Amino acid sequence: MKPRIWLRLGRVPVVLAIGSCLAIWGCGAKTQSGRASGAVRANLQFSNSTLAFGNVSVGSTKTSNLTISNASVAGSITVSQINVTGAGFSATPASTPPFTLDPGQSSIVGVAFVPKSAGAVNGDLSVLIADSSTPASLPLSGNGLGASQLAVSPSSMSFGNVAVGSSQSQNGTLTAGSSNVTISSAAWNGAGFSLSGIFFPVTVPGGQSVPFTVDFAPQSSGSASGQVSFVSDASNSAAVVTLAGGGTQATQHSVSLSWNASTSQVAGYNIYRTSSGGPYTKLNSSLISSLSFTDNNVQSGATYSYVATAVDSNDVESGYSNLATAVIP
Repeated sequence: MKPRIWLRLGRVPVVLAIGSCLAIWGCGAKTQSGRASGAVRANLQFSNSTLAFGNVSVGSTKTSNLTISNASVAGSITVSQINVTGAGFSATPASTPPFTLDPGQSSIVGVAFVPKSAGAVNGDLSVLIADSSTPASLPLSGNGLGASQLAVSPSSMSFGNVAVGSSQSQNGTLTAGSSNVTISSAAWNGAGFSLSGIFFPVTVPGGQSVPFTVDFAPQSSGSASGQVSFVSDASNSAAVVTLAGGGTQATQHSVSLSWNASTSQVAGYNIYRTSSGGPYTKLNSSLISSLSFTDNNVQSGATYSYVATAVDSNDVESGYSNLATAVIP
């Protein structure tokens, strides 16, 4: 009879360089449950936590739809008033208050922003429920662009921690007011930051936008900061994006395997791996005499499956053991 071997799943961890571990058995992924995101007042739920209209040319209109819902499982809600504050903001509900929302029902409110002058504007949309003295409110924001002004969005980019030798990118836009704006050049600073996706000079038609990309590729560990400045013939000051990020050493992952000894007399063991469910590849060049093996050649984001075999003194190899799977962070 061929010798047999069984992998102990409880001893097959993914060992992380940061000191934590994901076990293959008995250490499942955690789940978190809760109410869907959105600002909530009593049983009324908004589809958004805020409405940000971004850059809008003075005199132009930008609209967005907001859904209000009765998130309760029992009991109706009567919406008695919908009010808006903030210069240039207005609301047009699909149903004219007062109206009733039964459990699970929703209604659309159209919100518009028409800036009257250049500059940032903040406001609120409030929904008053019958029998409640405190309305549910939602923040509103927007920025009015003068005729020959240029705005950049976002005004800051944070890349977080990026492994040394790799890179991350974030996209932005440059928006002109109602008149054309020509961007002649850009300058940037900060270790590891660079600008791409845009060529100069470029003319941004009135009321339209052009995209650009900022890349962060740290060459050493530590925090980094910088900025990108766009030079143009716009009437306002240079459009500037502040940058922040950090370089970290790449995390080295490995998979540590252990197994029960074969019930037969054996000369050693082999370990096989697959990452696609296809044929297995043997990892060890010679028989393993111990009851453990570490696979150091794994990649982040990959999933690997392992089996083991036992080999006796006559070079007869057993069938595959049970399967052990490792998911690399």
